Amino acid sequence: MENKNSNHGEKVLKVAIAGLGAIGRVLAKRLDAGDVERCKLVAVSGRDPIKTQSFIETLNCVVPNVALNRLGALADVVIECAPAAVLPQIVQPALSAGKKVIVLSVGALLDQPELMRPVQGEGQILIPSGALLGLDAVTAAAEGEIKTVKMISRKPPIGFKGAPIIERKNIQLDNLEVPLLLYSGSARSAAKDFPANLNVAIALSLAGIGPDKTMIEVWADPTVVRNTHQIELVSDSALLNMTIENIPSENPKTGRITAQSVLALLRKMSAPVRVGT
Repeated sequence: MENKNSNHGEKVLKVAIAGLGAIGRVLAKRLDAGDVERCKLVAVSGRDPIKTQSFIETLNCVVPNVALNRLGALADVVIECAPAAVLPQIVQPALSAGKKVIVLSVGALLDQPELMRPVQGEGQILIPSGALLGLDAVTAAAEGEIKTVKMISRKPPIGFKGAPIIERKNIQLDNLEVPLLLYSGSARSAAKDFPANLNVAIALSLAGIGPDKTMIEVWADPTVVRNTHQIELVSDSALLNMTIENIPSENPKTGRITAQSVLALLRKMSAPVRVGT
């Protein structure tokens, strides 16, 4: 079918998705439906071949299921929605091919600092706002002097199931009746204890004063029904107090707004007018 923008001579961004969990499936369906102008889904990479093929058959346009390290050869932009452990398999080949990679497993970048070093050509890692707010303001504040950044994160207890710190300390979450402080410390250490829960904290730290100076509190809170993040930043240009309450997706570790943030970033990449820093 002819692309609806082809008459205008506009470039269409070819997009591939690594990982077909809750976020990856949403993104694939939205791209397949043509919801983001000038973007076309061209490939996916799913861990389970049978489930992946079944999902592909629900799409309007058939796309191949390929190995993670081949996505960069097929697309202009690769969206990483996969387990943190496989991040290098996605990012390194794509960057070497001069492609852009939208990374959601932001915490894994701290263990793979070589991925963030400059590369030749147009290769670039893009980190969306995800479930966080105010990253534009934090980035602007970082052009001056940021004195302190603290984030308090609260999620329903089910959102922390499987986190390394929960298993290591044998913390019982099933019958929790009052808020429980799970962690207090730097964003860098939090990334190791909560690799699937606190990518927002690492994004905040990279936008501001770094993962060692950004302080985090993590609470399992049975009194909340939404993933809540409260941020306080003190700088020489502004005092920021920000709170966001995210409605969880079908994966309780992740808010619905995360997938929408990726779609907004894709739209901004080819928009004639870009709003925000």
